[in-house]
Amino acid sequence: MSVFRDPTIEQRRIRWAWTFLALPIVFYVTIRFWPTADAFVLSFQKWNLLKPREWVGFDNYVTLWNDPVFWKVFRNTFVYLIIGTPVSLVIAFIVAWHLDKVRFLHGTIRALYFLPFMTSAVAMAWVWRWFYQPVPIGLFNNMLASLGFSQVAFLNSTSNALPAVLAPAIWAGLGFQIIIFMAGLRAIPVSYYEAAKIDGVSGLTVLWEITLPLLKPTMVFLVVFSSIGFLRIFDQVFNMTTNDPGGPLNATKPLVLLIYQTAFGGSFEMGYAAAQTVVLFLILLIVSLIQLRILRDR
Repeated sequence: MSVFRDPTIEQRRIRWAWTFLALPIVFYVTIRFWPTADAFVLSFQKWNLLKPREWVGFDNYVTLWNDPVFWKVFRNTFVYLIIGTPVSLVIAFIVAWHLDKVRFLHGTIRALYFLPFMTSAVAMAWVWRWFYQPVPIGLFNNMLASLGFSQVAFLNSTSNALPAVLAPAIWAGLGFQIIIFMAGLRAIPVSYYEAAKIDGVSGLTVLWEITLPLLKPTMVFLVVFSSIGFLRIFDQVFNMTTNDPGGPLNATKPLVLLIYQTAFGGSFEMGYAAAQTVVLFLILLIVSLIQLRILRDR
């Protein structure tokens, strides 16, 4: 009772701390944690928004395991991850490495690189969709035709559609990655480079032995952040293949789009969509933990 009648300074600090923490805790419990737990429970049920929930056990997961469309989508999702993450990080690092040495109009150039990240994903996807259209509308096919090459079916080919969708996704995220890489480069003490210059160390050795090891925390953050982004890719696919979302023949469909179509595509199979969501959550968790473990050990 002395805590309430005559609290000490430390007890008052703790009381104020919990007072200010109460609102975000309530927010996360009601907006984040409770829906997550409810989705996990829903994955073991059957529900179409109209009838009461019906417990079906592992039926949703058995259906998922035997669904060939799910495995096709599962493969697409990892293609986005395996290609998109390393390609985007390599390009971002190269740009940041050279941009860090630029002094004239440095701020302007950096802002131009960051501009796509601030652009609406929907607007960007429709612009790129216009680029991919056939002659005489599409920019890329008009350029190919002017050079004497045949047209390319960017979005209507099962082999070209996924790379065509992945390209703007990589381009959209470069600005953020470049800024983070530049922040990491600026945080490296200049004394290391000065010592290497005095010793006559080559530029490649400086890059490999000084820059990259000291950029490890930055790279860990960007690898995990970018991987989560590519595993959750949706906007580019949905808007660039709006006539046949995830097409052609599910060649570009990621797991998030499959979840959306299962839940809101007409049949409203919320339980089945919840099971797919749980699988996506486990994929995100496992991939992130593996990446953190590998990069930490190295």
